Amino acid sequence: MNNLQNPELNEFIYQIPSWEGKGYVREIEVHPDLWLLNYDVEHYNDILEKVPESAHPVQFQVLLSGKCLNGYGGQVGEGYTMISGSGVQRAMLATIPKCRYTSVDNLMEPDVLRTFFPAEDGDISPQLQFLTKGNDWQTLLYLKTTTAIQGVAQQIVNCPYKGMTKRMYLQAKIQELMTLQLAPIMAEQDGLQPYSQLKAQNIARIHYAKDILLSRLKNPPSLIELTQLVGVSESTLQRGFRQLFGTTVFCYLTDKRMERAEQLLRSGSLSVAEVANLLGYAHFGHFCAAFKRRFGITPSECFFGKKLVSG
Repeated sequence: MNNLQNPELNEFIYQIPSWEGKGYVREIEVHPDLWLLNYDVEHYNDILEKVPESAHPVQFQVLLSGKCLNGYGGQVGEGYTMISGSGVQRAMLATIPKCRYTSVDNLMEPDVLRTFFPAEDGDISPQLQFLTKGNDWQTLLYLKTTTAIQGVAQQIVNCPYKGMTKRMYLQAKIQELMTLQLAPIMAEQDGLQPYSQLKAQNIARIHYAKDILLSRLKNPPSLIELTQLVGVSESTLQRGFRQLFGTTVFCYLTDKRMERAEQLLRSGSLSVAEVANLLGYAHFGHFCAAFKRRFGITPSECFFGKKLVSG
């Protein structure tokens, strides 16, 4: 049985048959031709699935619990994540042992890679061409997972937003998740140099620093305090933010504060001064100037419903 939960987002919930187990599969269209599938099921018995030879989209899969094995020795879960390219999928047997199975699956048409990882000419990045095989056998990779990958997947499952804000949040998190999964491959190809210059443990610490900033928008830690909290030097922290998020720590924090301010002002529940105070701005003029730089309109204009010029 399925239930359309949110027509605006094309979000569906499918309950698994009661004789098979308990739980659900959630599907959300987060971008044209990009679907997020969140499985949270508990099977009563081992599942043995015969997968036929067929056309297959691009897929990025992370398991938060449980595991899946295929007849060729591939494993997802318990330390491994999967990237499946588009093309022809080989016939195989897939086994899911009796367990609670929680996963985040991102399925997309190959052209979606052009949107998220474009080359200078607007085409799919050359380093990702191996994921688009057309009528040839697909690329199938099983890679070691990381705490950063698991953390972002959990954030996707626990998305705190609704409506269009939910769509924007999930798009950003899915791109972040795909980038983390691709990191070791790109490092080998010298495609994503930033990741080849950062140790895996430091990548996880940079993402932890980002999460700290997001949870403390009103009273963020100083740069020195942040380095102490996550266990990296100031230079590594700054370099990591530039390489992973394309900006400095300060600019990243300001950008997220402004995004939150825009959401609050649009809701109309707080005045401009209250929003500035809620986000930790002691000087009202500094808040207004930062907001206008980010969006091209003043906070008051945003409050009264004027459309954004930028952002």
